[in-house]
Amino acid sequence: MFQVGKTIVSEDVIEKDFVCNLAACKGECCIAGEAGAPIEQEEVTILKDIYPRVKPFLRPQGIAAIEEQGTHIETDLGELETPLVNGAECAYVTFTPEGVASCGIEDAYNAGEIDFRKPISCHLYPVRIQKYTSFAAVNYHRWPICDDACTLGKELQVPVYKFTKAALIRKFGEDWYTEVEEIAENWQKQKKGLM
Repeated sequence: MFQVGKTIVSEDVIEKDFVCNLAACKGECCIAGEAGAPIEQEEVTILKDIYPRVKPFLRPQGIAAIEEQGTHIETDLGELETPLVNGAECAYVTFTPEGVASCGIEDAYNAGEIDFRKPISCHLYPVRIQKYTSFAAVNYHRWPICDDACTLGKELQVPVYKFTKAALIRKFGEDWYTEVEEIAENWQKQKKGLM
């Protein structure tokens, strides 16, 4: 672990390799699991505001789930998440003709309809943030459905922090990311015995 500002970052974020391989996994991360994607408090209002412009990009099942449950839900533990369709996939999931899961929010963003790309937790994946009182833990989340992404990342030699660069900058800012880059470069040099 290393500290950057008010974050504690797992070494896995710079040591492990990762590049999404949608051809192999078909976007399973939006479908598998027992809960929706984590939502931050400030994203609650955003999701409500953009829903009318995202709705045309969604499947009827997703629209029904959102209109029944809301643009987000709150769990028994007080956590905020995206709603699910019948306890399965995220309500915002769409599917390409090839059966690959896509995000209706991101589809609307890519079409220029909204300026919100998608929830930060989705954008950051496989990085997960755990908030504590005085700091946030930045961790790499290992999930067997992403084994193909780990393999592709290793082949292409892309560490997690580079794969998630845009999302990390969106969350923590350019200065934070630059510091992580410097730590990662020094770590690589040490590993190769250059320091």
